[in-house]
Amino acid sequence: MNPAVRLQHVQVGYGPNTILRDLSLEVPGGSFFIIIGPNSAGKTTLAKTLAGQLRPQQGTVEILGRPLASYSRRALARRVAVVPQYTPIDVPFTVLEVVLMGRSPHLTLAGLETRRDVEIAGDAMAATQVSHLAHRRLNQLSGGEIQRVIIARAICQQPQIIILDEPTASLDLAHQVHIMDLLEQLKESRGFTVIMISHDLNLAAMYADILLLLHQGQVAAQGEPAQVLTYDRLEQTYGCVLLVGDNPLMQKPQVTLVPGRMLARTQKYLLKNSQRSSSSTAPPGDGQGMPAQGIGNES
Repeated sequence: MNPAVRLQHVQVGYGPNTILRDLSLEVPGGSFFIIIGPNSAGKTTLAKTLAGQLRPQQGTVEILGRPLASYSRRALARRVAVVPQYTPIDVPFTVLEVVLMGRSPHLTLAGLETRRDVEIAGDAMAATQVSHLAHRRLNQLSGGEIQRVIIARAICQQPQIIILDEPTASLDLAHQVHIMDLLEQLKESRGFTVIMISHDLNLAAMYADILLLLHQGQVAAQGEPAQVLTYDRLEQTYGCVLLVGDNPLMQKPQVTLVPGRMLARTQKYLLKNSQRSSSSTAPPGDGQGMPAQGIGNES
């Protein structure tokens, strides 16, 4: 499949501060592509670059086979929709009015919505299950409802690529799963290429087709979750002790943080498991020297 996005030797920064360094990557069309990494790794800078909000100092960015620089803002907005990390809610707009803003790149110079635009907005609200909120104001909604409304606005743009900056941040567990399920459905039913930033490694592992691990503005790893979320790579990148085991529901890795009070016990556990793995031709667990059970099940 042709890449929806291609970066070649891209460097991006703010003034004298370089954030992304010699970054090269491809995002396959129709994939769920999740960007992870520690704070200040360059995740949001990368998202802004892909959205055309930041211009590379060096290198090239292609969107759907065309140089990013060749798009007008209006033309780019017809192909790429952005769901920002923060949405101001102190605005006097209803849900329907907010969703209809997604039609802006498609409107005539007069800027008036047609019946067809309203139908597209209705379809977007139905897809995100916010139709019943159409006449409510944004500041009357919960965090999860607001996030679904902003995703509906992005759908209303009828893009081919949707970029989301931490869409599940500050949401409870149920709303996190609802948002991730929705994005997965959009990929499957509408053929969207979904590019998302996340700090939740376990959510990323469950839903991503491809993970990109950024560290200090460079690609630390890219590939399927099991290839990227390895014990030694994550410890080196995040600078903390953690365990990588198997998700009990699917063939995906599951990451467990280790509290400080458990460090001594964990080190003993890792040493014991390493010795056991080196003496066996078939290491237990996920093949990384980490058995699927947690350290509390140690015999």
